[in-house]
Amino acid sequence: MPELPEVETVRQGVAQWVVGRRIASVEVRHPRAVRRHAPGDVHFADVLAGRTVLDARRRGKYLWLPLDSGDAIVGHLGMSGQLLLQPPGTTDETHLRVRFRFSDDGPELRFVDQRTFGGLSVSEGGAELPDEIAHIARDPMDPEFSDEAFVAALRRRHTEVKRALLDQTLISGVGNIYADEALWRAKLHGGRPTDALTGPAAQRLLGHVRDVLAEAISEGGTSFDALYVNVNGESGYFDRALNAYGREGEPCRRCGAPIRREAFMNRSSYSCPHCQPRPRGSLRG
Repeated sequence: MPELPEVETVRQGVAQWVVGRRIASVEVRHPRAVRRHAPGDVHFADVLAGRTVLDARRRGKYLWLPLDSGDAIVGHLGMSGQLLLQPPGTTDETHLRVRFRFSDDGPELRFVDQRTFGGLSVSEGGAELPDEIAHIARDPMDPEFSDEAFVAALRRRHTEVKRALLDQTLISGVGNIYADEALWRAKLHGGRPTDALTGPAAQRLLGHVRDVLAEAISEGGTSFDALYVNVNGESGYFDRALNAYGREGEPCRRCGAPIRREAFMNRSSYSCPHCQPRPRGSLRG
């Protein structure tokens, strides 16, 4: 699933090519793509026609586009969602779900989603911050993110550190890939108890999370297949810089030990058995 760097890359593209343009019409090709919009697909299209996109914002893995009506388009890419800019008349993508045409007859914005786990909706009065995503925590790239509050909240939790990093109500935007990468850099096993971390260790971990996310954004995110691309259909390149995720059996770039894979929440975790030993007893960070 796209994480913060992938969603931020898409947001930047939408900001460049869509903000300031007036929506002429919306075509919903598959109602499941707007299933979170309770009034239905016809209302979704009608309420957006004639509206101007004022900005492109992000909270964690969610995007929202404030409109001149005071409402906002809220989007989540899910497992395979894509927002693409295409010249009018370009052949429709096989999994095209929603098409936005603009009054300037310029490039269309298309929501393409093979698995239809993602979706779009309109948040009434949600231009500043949609109610639907207000419960999601700020991410560490947000200027208003509080390092001190995060460290304190993390150490109050009685859970494993990787589970905490994936908790979007604690810190948003971090998923399986970037959690593993940050933990590798911090030399922490994902099973380390959060309440056994010292303040300095938690602060170092947060610093690594922020560094990994920033580096991934600079590379356009991580693409393992054709499902994640930016608005121009281009893949990200951070997969070339991964130190842990997806590298089972390959040598650790720090010590040379083979990277291990462990089952975690119906997915996989990758770590170095030498640099990131499993926690024992009351071992502290």
